Amino acid sequence: MSDFLPPDLPRLRVLETWAEIMLGEIRRRIAEAEQWEAAMRPVRPLPEGPTWVLSYLREGGQPVADSVHVGGCSMASRHTRSLDREQAREALASHGIRACEICRPDSELGILD
Repeated sequence: MSDFLPPDLPRLRVLETWAEIMLGEIRRRIAEAEQWEAAMRPVRPLPEGPTWVLSYLREGGQPVADSVHVGGCSMASRHTRSLDREQAREALASHGIRACEICRPDSELGILD
């Protein structure tokens, strides 16, 4: 038996109870810390797949480029094309295609009006 523990059963039971209470407190604090860390993670997870997409609308049966979105934006139409960083910058800067007002690809690309 350890030298620092009392030899008698009543005091050992008291220490056991105290240790269980402390273990419960430690686990509660761990749960709080995990919740806090989860809350500090970015709200919008990084999208999988293309980083940017060009969304198309149909006008007169023809596809027309409508807007640039950050990949995974739910506001993009069903018809999209993947873009790399340079293509997305060019579409916004040179081709007059609008940036989605929800996901703000212009902010991500460093292009602001």
